Amino acid sequence: MDAWWRACNYLAIGMIYLRANPLLREPLKPEHIKYRLLGHWGASPALSFVWTHLNRLIRRDDLDVIFIAGPGHGAPGVLGPAYLEGTYSEVYPDKSEDIEGLKKFFMQFSFPGHIGSHCTPETPGSIHEGGELGYSLAHAYGAAFDNPDLIVACVVGDGESETGPLATAWHSNKFLNPIRDGAVLPILNLNGYKIANPTVPARITHEELESLLVGYGYQPRFVEGSEPGKMHQTMAATLDAVIAEIRALQKKARETGKAERPRWPMIVLRSPKGWTCPKEFEGHKLEGSWRAHQVPMADVRSNPESLKQLESWMHGYQPEALFDATARLRQELRALAPAGPRRMSANPHANGGLLRKELKLPDCRDYAVTVAKPGAVRHENTRPLGEFLRDVMRNNMTNFRVFGPDETASNRLQAIYEVSKKTWMAELIPDDADGGELARDGRVMEMLSEHTLMGWLEGYLLTGRHGFLATYEAFAHVVDSMFNQHAKWLDIARNHVRWRVPVAAQNILLTSTVWRQDHNGFSHQDPGFIDLVTNKSPSVTRVYLPPDANTLLVVADQCLRSTDCVNVIVADKQQHLQFTTIDEAVVHCAKGIGIWRFASNDAGSEPDVVMACCGDVPTAEALAATAILRERLPDLKVRFVNVVDLFKLRPATEHPHGSSEREFDGLFTRDKPVIFNFHGYPLVIHKLAYRFANHDNLHVRGYKEKGNINTPLELAIVNQIDRFDLVIDVIDRVPGLAARAAHLKE
Repeated sequence: MDAWWRACNYLAIGMIYLRANPLLREPLKPEHIKYRLLGHWGASPALSFVWTHLNRLIRRDDLDVIFIAGPGHGAPGVLGPAYLEGTYSEVYPDKSEDIEGLKKFFMQFSFPGHIGSHCTPETPGSIHEGGELGYSLAHAYGAAFDNPDLIVACVVGDGESETGPLATAWHSNKFLNPIRDGAVLPILNLNGYKIANPTVPARITHEELESLLVGYGYQPRFVEGSEPGKMHQTMAATLDAVIAEIRALQKKARETGKAERPRWPMIVLRSPKGWTCPKEFEGHKLEGSWRAHQVPMADVRSNPESLKQLESWMHGYQPEALFDATARLRQELRALAPAGPRRMSANPHANGGLLRKELKLPDCRDYAVTVAKPGAVRHENTRPLGEFLRDVMRNNMTNFRVFGPDETASNRLQAIYEVSKKTWMAELIPDDADGGELARDGRVMEMLSEHTLMGWLEGYLLTGRHGFLATYEAFAHVVDSMFNQHAKWLDIARNHVRWRVPVAAQNILLTSTVWRQDHNGFSHQDPGFIDLVTNKSPSVTRVYLPPDANTLLVVADQCLRSTDCVNVIVADKQQHLQFTTIDEAVVHCAKGIGIWRFASNDAGSEPDVVMACCGDVPTAEALAATAILRERLPDLKVRFVNVVDLFKLRPATEHPHGSSEREFDGLFTRDKPVIFNFHGYPLVIHKLAYRFANHDNLHVRGYKEKGNINTPLELAIVNQIDRFDLVIDVIDRVPGLAARAAHLKE
C-alpha cells in the first residue's frame, strides 16, 4: 500500500511541476519545469491515500465502489491513481505507460489547452468536478439512490464543509434506504487549511466535532496522524471495520425487510495539508500549513536551491523502486489494482450513459385536457402533468425519481403519490398517516434545500438514471451557480470527451411563476433564471414555455426522452385558459413556434402587424388584445405567433433549435411591426433575435421589476404586458393606424 501511495504522490508532483519526466535518473534542470506552475498540492496526498486503501478492499472483497473528490483542485490525487490503474492510457492512448506517455500526462495537467486541476469530465472515474465547493456529498447520495450494490466513497474537504450546500447534504442520510439503495461513506479530510485560512472544523475540539457529526446522524471513526506507516495501519483497520459495518446494516435490512434508518459510519481523516511535502521551505512551515495549498515552491525555475529541494522531495518517494526503466509501474505494484470495470477509474457508474436505460413512457396524449374551442375552458396546467409523471414513475420504479423542495402538492403534481410517496427515513409519527404522504420506500424526494435536491438529481443522472425537479421560479436562483457547473460539465462531456456516453437530461420545471403572485408578492416575482440559461452553451440548454396544459404534456414527454442537456420548463400551476387540443399541441411543440390560425386573420395576405407571445399569461393577454383588435378594427390584418421553444428565436447558426432566416422572416416578416409579449425580462428576446432582419421592428414587453401583492391583471398592467397596452402599442406602431383608431386608443 505504501509503495502504491508513494507512486501516486510522485505522479502528483510531476503533474504540478514537470514538463519532462527524467524520473530522477539525471539531475532536475530549470527546463524540466513547466513555464507556469498551475497545480495544487494540498489535498492530493490525502485523496490518493484514501484511494489506495479502497483499492485493497475492492480487490479483496469484490466491492463496487466509485470515488468522489470534494476538496478543491484535488485532481492530482485522482489522476495519479487513474494512470497507475491503466485506465487513463486506455481512454487516452497518447498518455501511454512509458516515458513519452508520462511526459504528455505531466505536461497536460492544469496547463493552457489541456485539462484543469479539478476532476473535470475528462477524468476517468469522475462524476464530480469540484470546481465550486459544496456539492460532493449530495452528488454521492444521488449516485447511491437505487444502486443497492454500490458504495460511494466521498472525500469531503474541511474547507468545503464550511459551505451551506455541504452542511445541508449531511442530512441526506435521512433519505437513504438500506434495502434498495447503496451506501455513502463520507470521509471528512481535516487537513486544517483553505487557501490562506484555517478551516472551522479543524479548529474546534475533537469532542465538539464528534458531537456535530453524531448530531447529523453518523457514527464517526477517526484516523489521525502524519507518520505514514502508522496511518496505513490505522486506515486499513478502520476501513475494514467500516465496510463490514455497512454490509451488516444492509444485510440486516434486506433479510428482515425492515427499512429503518441506521446510524451510518463515516471516517474523519486528520492528516497534514500537503502531506509528505518538505517540512519547511525558506524558513516557513510547509507541510501542515496553508502554504502547501497550491504550488509549495513556486520559484524552482529561477532558484537553484529550490530546484534542489524539489529534486530531493521527489527522490524521497524512491521512484526507481516504483517504476521500471521505461517509466512503467513495476508489475508487483500493478497487481495491487483491481481489474477491468472494478477499478474506480473505470467503474461504469462513473460513466453513467453506459448503464442508462430508456424510460418506459406512457402516451402523453392519454392525459390531455379536452379543448373543444380555444379559450373556452380553464384548467390547472400542471395537474395533468402530475398524472403523466405518476405513470412514468409507475413504469420505472427503479430508475426514475421526482425531486422538489416541499412543493410537489403545491405544484399540483400530487397524483404521483398514488404510485409512490415521499421518501422519509427519519422518525415517523401516527399523524403522518393523515395525508403526510411519507414512506420508507417513497420515490418523491422532498427537502427544503434546492442545493441538496439538485445535487441528488445530478448524481442520480450522472450514474445512469432519470429524474424531474420542480421548484418555484423565483427561487431557482438559489442554484444558479450549481446549474452553471452542471451545464459546463455536460458541455465538455458532450463535445470534448468521446468516451463519455450520453446521460439523461436534467429536467427542471419552474412554476409558481412571476405573473401569479397575488398572495406572495414582489419577493416571488423573478423570471430571471431564463436569462441565466440563455447564457450557457447552446449545445446543452433548452428553454420551453408551454402556454397550456396540453403543450406542457408534450414538452415534458420530449424532455424525458432527451439526453446530455438541461431542459428548463416554465409553466404556472394555477388555472389558465386552454388553447390547443392534444393533436395541435403535438404539432406545435414539434415546430417550437408557429402561427395560431384561430387568432389570426391574415391568411393569404401580408399582415399589418404580428402579435407574438411566449408564456402562459402573456399568451392569454396577447390573445385578448388580438380579440379586441379584430372586433374593433376588422380591416387590420393580424398574425398571431406563439413561441413554445424559446431558442427558436435564435439563429440556427447559433443554437441547434434555432430558426433559419427564411423561417424567421416567414413568421415575423422583414418589415412589419412585431409586438412581442414575453414571460420574462424583455432584453432576453432582443439578445436572442437581434441578428434577424426585422429586429428593429421587434417591440418586446415583459416583466419590468414592478410588483407587489397584485392581482394577476394589475401585475400585467403595471408591467405593460396587458391586453390594453398591447392594443395601444399596435395602434401606435402600425403606419396610418393612429388617426383612424384614436377613439379605440382612448
